[in-house]
Amino acid sequence: MQASRRLQDLVALNAPLWAGEAEVVRSYWTWEMRSRETDRQWLAYQCFKELWGSSVGYGAGLFMEPLKKLEAMYPKLDTEVDRHEILDLAESLHSEFAHYVAFADAYDAMREPGEPKLKPSELTGWPGDDRLGELRHQHRQEHGKLGWRAGQFTEGGYCTLFAEGMKLAGKGGRDDLIAAACAKVYEDEFDHMLKGVIGLDDENMSEADWTLLGELTTAQLKLRIRMRNEQFGGPLTEDRIAAIERGDIEPLAFDWDRARLAA
Repeated sequence: MQASRRLQDLVALNAPLWAGEAEVVRSYWTWEMRSRETDRQWLAYQCFKELWGSSVGYGAGLFMEPLKKLEAMYPKLDTEVDRHEILDLAESLHSEFAHYVAFADAYDAMREPGEPKLKPSELTGWPGDDRLGELRHQHRQEHGKLGWRAGQFTEGGYCTLFAEGMKLAGKGGRDDLIAAACAKVYEDEFDHMLKGVIGLDDENMSEADWTLLGELTTAQLKLRIRMRNEQFGGPLTEDRIAAIERGDIEPLAFDWDRARLAA
């Protein structure tokens, strides 16, 4: 399957911003302010995202929302709802909860004697993630289906957190705990993310739609960089973030071959 010119242009437009999010994470690993406490803080924030999906738009969260849907769908099994639709949702539920478990396990493994385990009821988000969620909501409200497409395209930020986290493997201690958690999530998410990108060519969008989609996705990805920088305590300066937004960065290389296989 050959990607359309418009899809290739959209990826090229966003690739520098994916690289910017990757730079945030990569910079944090060697940041002088990094500590066990800051590691546990960003992990707790990530656990919040994995449970609640605050910037995705799921009212009851990434675990409870699909669970409620399954409960409503089950009485309609093979009458009004196809069994495969229920299976897909059940598999998605398992996958999303497994992501929470991976990061929560890493968080708990960093405890010192006497420290409590992570409690989901005490998890909180952070302002940068709230701002991203608000922008995505605004785009859905103002642009309907195109706003949803933009959110699906930017969700996960090309898995940059997980890809950069995996590179810590073999360094020992907290690094290995983080790498193991990121590897579990990356394997679940990467092909799923690629399908969401390559699938845009099936949407029969107009030239104007593609142009607007580029505007929406880049606006969201710019906020993703700031969201991630806040999550990790601010390893990038405001000047560096502004430079990335202007394009002063090597774009991330998109894996077109794997995207075609995933489609």
